[in-house]
Amino acid sequence: MHPLHLGYALVGVLAVLLAFWSSTIRRAPVSEPLLALLLGIVAGPVLGLIDLAHHHAAALMLETSRVLLAISLMAVALRFSATEYRSVVCPVGLLLLVVMVVMAAVSAGLAWLVLGLPLAMAVLLGTCLAPTDPVLASSIVSGGPAERELPARLRRIISGESGANDGLAFVLVVLALSAAAPRPGGGQVVEAVWGVLGAVLVGLAVGHAAGRAVRAAEAREQVDEGSLLIFAVVLGVAALGVARMARTDAVLAVFVTGLAYNRMIGRRPRAAEQGLDDALTRYLVLPLFFLLGLEIPWRQWWEFGWPAAVFAVLVLLLRRLPAVLASRPVLRMPWRDLIFLGWFGPIGVSALFYLTYSYGQGARDSRLWAAGSLVVAVSTLAHGVSAPFGRRWYARRRATVEPG
Repeated sequence: MHPLHLGYALVGVLAVLLAFWSSTIRRAPVSEPLLALLLGIVAGPVLGLIDLAHHHAAALMLETSRVLLAISLMAVALRFSATEYRSVVCPVGLLLLVVMVVMAAVSAGLAWLVLGLPLAMAVLLGTCLAPTDPVLASSIVSGGPAERELPARLRRIISGESGANDGLAFVLVVLALSAAAPRPGGGQVVEAVWGVLGAVLVGLAVGHAAGRAVRAAEAREQVDEGSLLIFAVVLGVAALGVARMARTDAVLAVFVTGLAYNRMIGRRPRAAEQGLDDALTRYLVLPLFFLLGLEIPWRQWWEFGWPAAVFAVLVLLLRRLPAVLASRPVLRMPWRDLIFLGWFGPIGVSALFYLTYSYGQGARDSRLWAAGSLVVAVSTLAHGVSAPFGRRWYARRRATVEPG
């Protein structure tokens, strides 16, 4: 029996169990990605039931995370109407253009100071850890508890940032690769520029065409909500494929596609898109985090020693929260919003994608994967456990300030 077949069975069983106890899981201090990660650890490093060659696992994780990001970003782009997203352009723009760069710099500095990584590798690691993960963020800001306990504007800001910075981080990662794993002729700089410009062009074209097609079908009453849900998934994968053929930033292209499609379909009901969001955070994310559990590099973590644990904790505490709090004069948000926004910037699928992408581009120092996977695992644990408590804390603070 192929090891992956056992993996399919285990992930399938986990998905069935989560379907039975979905409402309980949403209220408990655990998340679906965390449960899949723990299952992978038990099946891999603990019991040794599944053992994959690292290069095969890296390639599988790269493509799995790429497709998952495509579907996730489509869900994020469609979660709110285009008008609602326009209302948070300013705070999201600050988070993208300033805070994300600060997050990359802080993570790089910690990797250099605490882990002793070479500067070029530390910068690459910092850029891989910079984007806020849309999949883990969706588990925090979507679903019934989040809609009851968090204001829509805060959820829009977190959604908009987590969607856009995954694609824009591509520029930082490619530029960091030019120092860590340089290619002749300055090709990486050209790749970064075309990555952004090409992604915007591809996204606008695909999203506009898809929106026109749906509007024409709705005019003939030939489409229903279930079809639109499937169409959103297929559209994300299609945009991913077109962008890959154009050799541009496929992650950013998918998000732009979703925004352009969102604008074309207008202020129609969001039931199908919310269904996509909920299905994504509950089920589609399971295989990737199960795979991460299989590939946990325990031995390399042990070789790092105590600095590894210090590094992971400091990244979660210092990478994002201080920069968000310092942005209060510009963001003009209450302290409770800033604290929630600063803490809940999880590191997950997008980091795994860029770590494995860097490996495929020649950055094959094992310390890069060891340090990055440790931060992803700690973030999955910390943010998954703290999400229900954080939402309830926010709701209590909001009720105290705004009684009645």
